[in-house]
Amino acid sequence: MRQTRPPLGALLLGAVTLLPCLSGAEPPVTPIALADTAFVASLPTYVPQEKVSGTIRIWGHGSPKHEFINGLVGRWMEGFNRFQPGVKLDNRMYGTASAIGALLAGAGDIALLGEEISPAAAAAFERAKGYPPTGIQVATGSLDVNFFDYAHMIFVHRDNPLAHLSLAQLDAIFGAEHRRGAPKNLRTWGDLGLTGEWADQRIQPYGWKVDEDFALFFREAVLGNSHRWNTDLKEFVHIIRPDGTQYDHGQQILDALARDRFGIAISNVRYANPQVKALALGVRADGPFFAPTPANLIAQTYPLVRIIPAFIDRAPGQPMDPKVREFLSYILSREGQQALLDESSYLPLGAEIIRAQREKLK
Repeated sequence: MRQTRPPLGALLLGAVTLLPCLSGAEPPVTPIALADTAFVASLPTYVPQEKVSGTIRIWGHGSPKHEFINGLVGRWMEGFNRFQPGVKLDNRMYGTASAIGALLAGAGDIALLGEEISPAAAAAFERAKGYPPTGIQVATGSLDVNFFDYAHMIFVHRDNPLAHLSLAQLDAIFGAEHRRGAPKNLRTWGDLGLTGEWADQRIQPYGWKVDEDFALFFREAVLGNSHRWNTDLKEFVHIIRPDGTQYDHGQQILDALARDRFGIAISNVRYANPQVKALALGVRADGPFFAPTPANLIAQTYPLVRIIPAFIDRAPGQPMDPKVREFLSYILSREGQQALLDESSYLPLGAEIIRAQREKLK
């Protein structure tokens, strides 16, 4: 059963106590502190650079059965039309898999994805066009809301003395080629500097099935696109129980870790239990290291944050379609990001991230 948080703008927020998930129950969703999103009210408002008209054709993230983002897109267009009444929307939200193909074929003006672009889709576009698609970030993935690109997190047993890891260490633990520069694969806790009873214990990794979307993101973000995983990895997929409820792969992973003091796991805080703890992560071996918090996701300092992008077809040196530029500018404005808070479970983009995205519109 799909679980979503109420729109972020509608939450009353405070301290959160992490509780174990009861068998068959939906995991709890962590409220987001108002302080984490208060900056949206100070973002620049949308100021049209020119009056535009015509139809914007949007393909991508959506489903006839699930209201992932259609409501948000409609809210964006409603607000945009207050400034640009001459623009109409042709909304073809049939799913992320349709988006880049429609852009490549010229059937769409904007490809709105539900996750980062796949290497295969990016390569196919560039082979056909001779240049890559132009990507503009429009939202940050959620902390822990299912179907809203929750952050990938690394867990160990609560008895484990580790507090943080670098991406190079993660690569050497979960992978087999250590492309991020570790001198060797890391297979025991002693390889990570742990002593005493931990020193000789073999690390047992747990994670997603390696050929599914979640693992493909991890492969890109951590393993340097290496296809060679640690052969000790225990992979998990969703299980449907006899009563028809789903036992999520992320829940299975952390349930297994709770029983294994010497394990390490990829999952998410929505599935956490009192026997496990999440590690802070850093890009460099000497830090800084960042915990998976809403503020760090919004700022994109946490390395395994998920991003919601829009892609357009813009040949090098050529101007952007004015109506597309204006619409994307609206999405990146105070009004557009507030609509995202009101209508979805995504997190907004940080102010610095928005400034960088707006530079791409020039």
